[in-house]
Amino acid sequence: MPPLSKKIPIFLLLAAGFANTALAENWEQMRQEMIEEIEGDVRETSAYIDKEALDERVMEAMGRVPRHEFVPAELRPHAYKNRPLPIGHGQTISQPYIVALMTDLLKPKPGHRVLELGTGSGYQAAILAELTDRVFSIEIISALGEEAAVRLKRLGYTNVETRVGDGYYGWEEEAPFDAIVVTAASGQIPPPLISQLKPGGRMVIPVGGRFQVQQLMLVEKAMDGKLTVRQILPVRFVPLTGDRPAGDTGAGSR
Repeated sequence: MPPLSKKIPIFLLLAAGFANTALAENWEQMRQEMIEEIEGDVRETSAYIDKEALDERVMEAMGRVPRHEFVPAELRPHAYKNRPLPIGHGQTISQPYIVALMTDLLKPKPGHRVLELGTGSGYQAAILAELTDRVFSIEIISALGEEAAVRLKRLGYTNVETRVGDGYYGWEEEAPFDAIVVTAASGQIPPPLISQLKPGGRMVIPVGGRFQVQQLMLVEKAMDGKLTVRQILPVRFVPLTGDRPAGDTGAGSR
């Protein structure tokens, strides 16, 4: 009979395996509760967003992406609460409802190329990566951008390309884009982003200053280049930062 000391590691491995399974099941349950809260918020704001439910593909992506991997370790117990959370450097990971709504407004499809301004923790990029072919994401805070790049690769999101820089001028060498999402508030819609949006494309951007009422805006570019801008609902985002042309009160990457 083997000595007891040689059996202990087996027991420990079994216990760890059970613990990991329980934890995974707990995350899944918490994600489902988050989905239900998002659905409730959609119904409550239906008068603003003109719909009672979001695209099923978007909701399925929200149910797959492990949000707990995108928040600081000490905040993981709160990862699936329907609220923004701090991620360091004065930045936040957006409320799940807002992430789902902004994604839905973009109408992402397989084959689409999407530009994101403000990588943050990488959560919005991961959601988009579940729904499109390529995601290009720019972050102005180098520490956040570098951490997000490592995190996204570790989680298998190989169709996301990140870089550190000022997003006001977009990513010209990869343009045009089928969709553009800006995840922090801008004083105006940056003209370079309009020019990099493909005809038939959509942009979602919060517009307004830090101490002003911000509005989530949907910009649609017709095939002839004509723009339609629609106000969706009031929001609160951290401001975009970076070098601005004269007269621009705030835009860039988070």
